Amino acid sequence: MSRTNKVHLADRVARAAEAALAAKSFVSAIDILVGIGWLDPGALERWRRGQIDCLEGAVQANLSRVSEAMRLFRSWATAKGLFASPTEYVARTPRRETLRFSRSGNAAIEASYRTHWVSPELSEKKRERLAEKASPAPELVVVQPLNREWQCHRCGNAGDFLMMEDPGPACLRCVGLDDLEYLPSRDALLTRRAKAKSARYAVVVRFSRTRGRYERKGLLVEPRALADAQ
Repeated sequence: MSRTNKVHLADRVARAAEAALAAKSFVSAIDILVGIGWLDPGALERWRRGQIDCLEGAVQANLSRVSEAMRLFRSWATAKGLFASPTEYVARTPRRETLRFSRSGNAAIEASYRTHWVSPELSEKKRERLAEKASPAPELVVVQPLNREWQCHRCGNAGDFLMMEDPGPACLRCVGLDDLEYLPSRDALLTRRAKAKSARYAVVVRFSRTRGRYERKGLLVEPRALADAQ
């Protein structure tokens, strides 16, 4: 990479990092890759759902460019005096697999990608709360389909709910969530109680044609948790 290109990339990395830090009080490698336009948010979401083997496979740049961007990011974070905070990245799947960033799977590279850099202006307690908030596995998302004639790509059956996987929609039985009970989001207090008591739960969403987006419709929770909440 020429000196001019390195300077240009350093500027792009710094701008993306500054924007993320101002918005969230921390910045991650993902913020940089999305911020400089190398990682499409849609591809990022598929990776989070375990549908892409490694994040580098979705990045629209060659590995040498990605490595240089990450090196520039770490140098920027160190120069700013940011605190390094190792963070877990877990797939939004029932199995909660650890997500992989690099093609090689090298432990040092993975650790570098997983590190969040936190503002030194935050107190120690605020940094701890931020780390706790960033580390939990993302919520499982189940879809209430508009098309009632969909078929599970694993068993060929259907149902009231589905979970999207890379090959296609999967029924709750095949993903191991068929024992959960549907709780519509009409009673906010009951929903909060049932969610707190349920070791396993999933958010139910349905696509709104009028608004052009998925909207939350309720939760799938353990029957015992729902009974206790009621």
